[in-house]
Amino acid sequence: MARSSVLARAEKVEPNPSHQGVLAATARMAPEAVEVLVRTRDGGELVLPGELVRLLLTSAGELARGHAVTVLASETQLSPAETAELLGLSRPFVARLLDAGDIPSTNLPGSSHRVVRLADVLVFQRQRERRREGRRQIADVLEGVDLPD
Repeated sequence: MARSSVLARAEKVEPNPSHQGVLAATARMAPEAVEVLVRTRDGGELVLPGELVRLLLTSAGELARGHAVTVLASETQLSPAETAELLGLSRPFVARLLDAGDIPSTNLPGSSHRVVRLADVLVFQRQRERRREGRRQIADVLEGVDLPD
């Protein structure tokens, strides 16, 4: 499947197995106990703020587990087609979710075209995963119960 235009512009980092040890050690560090100093080639130095340190440590953990990391702003706006691609759903099904308000959307000014915030898509995705996990747990419990025929 082709990457959407939004995802194509995103910064994606693939894990490098030769860096796994350093990444794992970095991921175990407590953000409040870390100071990251960036040194430029011309000798300048800059201490990164805490929120950027947290992002780096979280990303290091994902890379250490072999997961690629993609960085996008939460406020990134997606089209319904990009939303569908990101969720692995059909565009008509996503349109129904938008119509029902299951995923918040807004119309572009003076247009019937809608946009969806990436943050809202990620909230919907987490809720969907929690429901799926709940159904899986119920099925596991029912599988272990001896019901009469």
